[in-house]
Amino acid sequence: MPAVKKTGRRSLLVTSATLLSLSVTAPAALAAPAPSASPTATPPARMSELGGARLGLPGTQVNLAPGVPVLPRDLTARSWIVSDAESGQVLAAHNAHWRLPPASTLKMLFADTVLPRFPKATAHKVVPSDLAGMGAGSSVVGIKAGKTYTVHDLWLGVFLRSGNDAVHVLSRMNGGVAQTVRDMQAHAEELQALDTHVVSPDGYDEPRQVSSAYDLTLFARSGLQKKDFRDYCSTVRATFGDGEIRNTNRLLSGDTDVPVYQGIAGVKNGNTTHAGATFTGVAERGGKVLLVTVMNPEKHEHNEVYKESAKLLDWGFQAAGKVTPVGELVPPKSAAPGSPSPGASAGQAARGAGVGSKPVASAATGGGSRGVGVALAITGGLLVLLGGGVFLINRRWPLPDLMRRRTRP
Repeated sequence: MPAVKKTGRRSLLVTSATLLSLSVTAPAALAAPAPSASPTATPPARMSELGGARLGLPGTQVNLAPGVPVLPRDLTARSWIVSDAESGQVLAAHNAHWRLPPASTLKMLFADTVLPRFPKATAHKVVPSDLAGMGAGSSVVGIKAGKTYTVHDLWLGVFLRSGNDAVHVLSRMNGGVAQTVRDMQAHAEELQALDTHVVSPDGYDEPRQVSSAYDLTLFARSGLQKKDFRDYCSTVRATFGDGEIRNTNRLLSGDTDVPVYQGIAGVKNGNTTHAGATFTGVAERGGKVLLVTVMNPEKHEHNEVYKESAKLLDWGFQAAGKVTPVGELVPPKSAAPGSPSPGASAGQAARGAGVGSKPVASAATGGGSRGVGVALAITGGLLVLLGGGVFLINRRWPLPDLMRRRTRP
């Protein structure tokens, strides 16, 4: 994709004592009226209040109190959010509902929508029309017309190399780009990701294509309910064609100025001219699973989005259990109280397949290398990736008592 061009200015508002006294359990159905699908240069004075009234305010929202660590002082992202993946509590946020270009983090919604529709072993011979319509300078994994790829290969291209070519081939298999965009928009609405307007399935810069840190976190949380999604997003490297591809998520694969983050297990990064750098990540430490989303840091340092994400994760792990949440991640519409169950829990599915509570060997995806261990344990409906990554994965929303029920082999 095109090189990043930083725009906008930092807007930082430390919450006052008055804000600290606001309830964090405000109704989750209040939204700013008729928001525009076009991004704004500065955060609007009124944004969606989905998940809590505090999340609709511009600036930084955090409940500072004795014993709560101070947030990192050198954060420059236009928007960010730190949340507990299991409980859905939002620990802190900055312009959480600001509608901004999402870049390739939108591929999390694409994957969550399309991934369940095709078996991994399905083979597809690529024709030139499959690759039509990609934006100039798109990131690609190297799909060639005339060659045959499995769906498994294509998803490796999507997650590891953020390949727009792989996205377009899968979209054609799904009925075309326009149909896939409609499917993604419908799924976003089901997830209550109401800040999101989908124009292209790959996240390429398009007029009016926007999302928010809040919505991107919802996409990640939903995607992580799916084993294949977890497998792909946590794969560090894999064989593709005649060579090897490596995940461009630097907290997972590392770089010269960014070490692999302890406990990291995905999820997705992005970078375009208008979006800047974007990133959503999930990590586990000390029995806590956190999600972080960071959008468009103003600072022009190499890998800045990963550096700020790591700082926020560090803060979240220190603050978890001490800080009073400022909001929550809402459940999908179909999983809201009184709605029919969206399906069997992961634990129910595992038991239906004859899997008990003992560890089950799980090979690395496609001969690749997993960043979070190679064993999978299923205990009481909770999937635990051993060796560093622990996931909430359970189909019930919200996700009650998972931490109390977790056991480690």
